[in-house]
Amino acid sequence: MKIVIINKSDSTGGAAVVSHRLMEALRGIGVDARMLVVEKLTDSPYVELAASSRVVRKSFLAERLKIFIANGLNRSTLFKIDTASDGLPLWNHPLVRDADAVLLNWINQGMLSLQGVEKILRLGKPVVWTMHDMWCMTGVCHHAGECSHYLKECGDCPLLGKMGGENDISHKVWRRKHRLGELTEKIKYVAVSNWLAEKATESSLLREQSITVIPNAFHIPDNLKPKDISKKGLTILFGAARLDDPIKNLPALVEMTRVLKTDYPELTSRLELVTFGNVKNPAALEGIAIPHRHLGMVKGEEAVRQVYESADILVSSSSYETLPGTLVEAQAYGCIPVSFNQGGQRDIVDHLSTGYIAEYSSDITEAGHRLAEGISWAVSVLDDASSRNEILRKMRESVNARFSAEAVAKAYLRLLNTN
Repeated sequence: MKIVIINKSDSTGGAAVVSHRLMEALRGIGVDARMLVVEKLTDSPYVELAASSRVVRKSFLAERLKIFIANGLNRSTLFKIDTASDGLPLWNHPLVRDADAVLLNWINQGMLSLQGVEKILRLGKPVVWTMHDMWCMTGVCHHAGECSHYLKECGDCPLLGKMGGENDISHKVWRRKHRLGELTEKIKYVAVSNWLAEKATESSLLREQSITVIPNAFHIPDNLKPKDISKKGLTILFGAARLDDPIKNLPALVEMTRVLKTDYPELTSRLELVTFGNVKNPAALEGIAIPHRHLGMVKGEEAVRQVYESADILVSSSSYETLPGTLVEAQAYGCIPVSFNQGGQRDIVDHLSTGYIAEYSSDITEAGHRLAEGISWAVSVLDDASSRNEILRKMRESVNARFSAEAVAKAYLRLLNTN
């Protein structure tokens, strides 16, 4: 079987990383899987560029210009909106023409237009569209947050500010997506978490569609270094591509450290916070109340491995996550995850069994207290040798069962082979 995976990049962004892993996983079980991208950064011979940089840039700029005009020349939301108004003629590309099945992933920013999706559907091949965020079910946004307009027909988009209205660009794009009509029934939609699947079935665009939940594949490391269960000092890890991305809710993490210092003074003396990832505004890290080290960007499998192996707990304060990869990686490397329940976290963490799920609060003070309670619980587990060994075993078993490359690849093949 020949499968082509269409994604903007082969390594930049979460969707790119997991799409590349899926390609490798499919190849690992004997499928001739290849990727079609507009940004190639790996040296894989199975990844092919869709077009020249000049053609790609022309399509990208055409879409951005239309968005820039529609949002009132607002730079702050320019890359929070995608319309799929422009794209490349991928339906004519040899990889697509020769494929037995097409897997769409993250196709925005001028790679594939809605018209292009329609033309691929008209080729008559099985098409799977893996949703890594909410874009397929909204007008123009990837993360609806507190907005519920996608439950109807979009419009009055919060991202458009004064340019928002009943017939704004979010409503117009919603109508274009809706006009795909019966053709969308030919798409097999995949949500990477149960939470995302629930959002899709609530939406006006996808509520009639069949949604299959298949998680992303993650690298499961072998030969883990044994954890030192006798040490007194403990490391809390917090990481993201960009730490001060509003979705990552960094203020809640900072507040958590203040609560730990105030309410858990004996515990605080044993804790160190280690952060990794880009920071657009370094001042965002100010106010952390426990010993702290920032590693910057961590690149390469071995470097990532060392960071996780040296840590004991991983905390995620995000106000929204589709399927947070850091929680999976934490479990795989033996770090107890502590997270809010805003998204696909429950697909990864079984509360008080393979980690801690805190109830989310938009109140920063309350959020900080709830995360601190999770940290306190994790430390209590780590301090008991029997409990620590038990949770390490459960986390490892859970990751292997849910997120191994082979399990995920076979799930996609089963979906493609169903009528």
